[in-house]
Amino acid sequence: MRHQTDIKEYLHNHKLLTDGAFGTYFPREDLLPEKANTEAPELVVEIHRAYLEAGAVLLRTNTFASNTKTLGCEKESLAKNLKAAVAIADKAIAGFCKENAEKTCFLAGDIGPIPGYDSSQAEETKEEYLFIAMTLAEAGVDAIVFETFADFEIVKDVITQIKKRYPKLFIITQFSVNQIGFTNAGLSAKSLMAEADRLAKDGLLDAAGFNCGVGPGHLHRILKTLQLSPDLYITALPNASYPKLVRGKVVFQDNADYFAEKLYDIAELGADIVGGCCGTNPSYIRMLSDKLSLRQTESGPGRRKEEVWPAGEVTKQTKSSVLTGAFYKNEISHHKLIAVELSPPPNGDDRKIMDAAHVLERFGVDVVTFPDSPSGRTRTDSVLMAAKVAKETGLCVMPHICCRDKNAIAIRSLFLGAFINGVRNVLLITGDPVPTMIRENVKSVFNFDSVGLMKILREMNEDEFAKDAIAFGGAINQNRLNLDVEIKRIRRKMEAGATFFLTQPVFSPEDVGRLQKIKEETGARVLCGIMPLISLKNALFIKNEMAGIHVTEEIVTRFQADMTREEGEAVGISIARDVMNMTKDVTDGYYFSIPFNRVYLLEEILKE
Repeated sequence: MRHQTDIKEYLHNHKLLTDGAFGTYFPREDLLPEKANTEAPELVVEIHRAYLEAGAVLLRTNTFASNTKTLGCEKESLAKNLKAAVAIADKAIAGFCKENAEKTCFLAGDIGPIPGYDSSQAEETKEEYLFIAMTLAEAGVDAIVFETFADFEIVKDVITQIKKRYPKLFIITQFSVNQIGFTNAGLSAKSLMAEADRLAKDGLLDAAGFNCGVGPGHLHRILKTLQLSPDLYITALPNASYPKLVRGKVVFQDNADYFAEKLYDIAELGADIVGGCCGTNPSYIRMLSDKLSLRQTESGPGRRKEEVWPAGEVTKQTKSSVLTGAFYKNEISHHKLIAVELSPPPNGDDRKIMDAAHVLERFGVDVVTFPDSPSGRTRTDSVLMAAKVAKETGLCVMPHICCRDKNAIAIRSLFLGAFINGVRNVLLITGDPVPTMIRENVKSVFNFDSVGLMKILREMNEDEFAKDAIAFGGAINQNRLNLDVEIKRIRRKMEAGATFFLTQPVFSPEDVGRLQKIKEETGARVLCGIMPLISLKNALFIKNEMAGIHVTEEIVTRFQADMTREEGEAVGISIARDVMNMTKDVTDGYYFSIPFNRVYLLEEILKE
């Protein structure tokens, strides 16, 4: 018999001890642990039984990597694997409880991240997570644990649907953080637990915490910095230690006594559910069971005396401080904002860009922007270029920062460097992919998209930059085939903290109509993209080689092959003025991207 009570009732009087690692403890190198559910079930039973005998009360199914991508199978075979895993765990529990009738045991269906996820596969991936969770729930587990995740983005909807369908199912989310408490998506332990707290208040989540990626000492330090929610049970399942690579094998040091000591300290802090992740084995759980007092103390939902995160105060403070450094702070005057793009040089010669910057200084533009190696081709770093221009001209600057080239560690470092150098406005974008011809040698990072990037900076604004936050915005592609999808992305960016948007260059009444719909449905602050093309060659290049920019045939025919430079520029000026006139009732300002940094054209374009 699995249990005579439910998990919440058990937690009223006990700490809940889980099992330890499965994958790093699995003895066969020739077999994926999850495939053993159907190919070597007795071996899985033995591992489960070893953890139960060591003192584990909550067992997790051997399904961490049971998904169609890792198993290389269709959903029918995946369902068979999941159901087999539940049956195997039940068999182990039944055998153990038959010999130990006084013992209580619970079973959690284990779900890990599906590999290779990107935002373009969001709906498909959510469907698979829901399929996995539903299959485990229908097989009769007591709990579902989503573990080793980097954020809530992909599983929040799944948690909501599962909890509403199975309200008595105990739902746990666990995140993998590094030694300083940040996930690979750049989100902090504090922000993740704040989000978990909101879900718990809505009755959608029962427990949250951390597993994997971090050792017990660092996890203890991280948890000490958090105020533990009175509405959540807190989980802590760290790795045994930090691994080393020995002769091609990942090896963890044997430190079960130290691990048990630290987990005891973590339980004393208020963790309700404790256990082990990578590198742990039944001896760790046995030592922890012996060490840990299983009586609940002043912890657990409803028992913690601390206040929950003062999120409202932080948000209010951040919002007011953003306005002090944002380039749009003069919006009260109803002035049309002017942003101008300067392309950083592809080499070490900055004379032309600095000359252009000094020209813009005379024009009194609101902000100067700097693209981040557009089209995946190396240019001078946008943040460093922006800092130099600001220092030498006094202009308000705004570097573009994309996700293509940097992971979360590098991104956070970049934001810190930008802040220290006085940058208070940034445009956050996903970024162009690396060109195919060099992709074999140069790999894109893309750990997250622009929305994930915004969440990182929003969080840093609430912590590191709370007194002087960085204003950030996003890009709009009004030429996307499905405009409703683009509008949904804009809303997501606004929810993540974006306060303004720059569009792709506008050339036609159709573009204007699309912008008007975007403006009406989102209420976003929008700066309309304007590109004053300067020759037939330039127009044809942008039309045929720049994705996302829709240059109409009517625009192309306004140029002639034999035009002089002055004649071509005059057409570009005329096009820019036409677009400004078409969009004057739609846009909050203009974002000029002038070919070859010919910013002197602005004088004629902006002439009343």
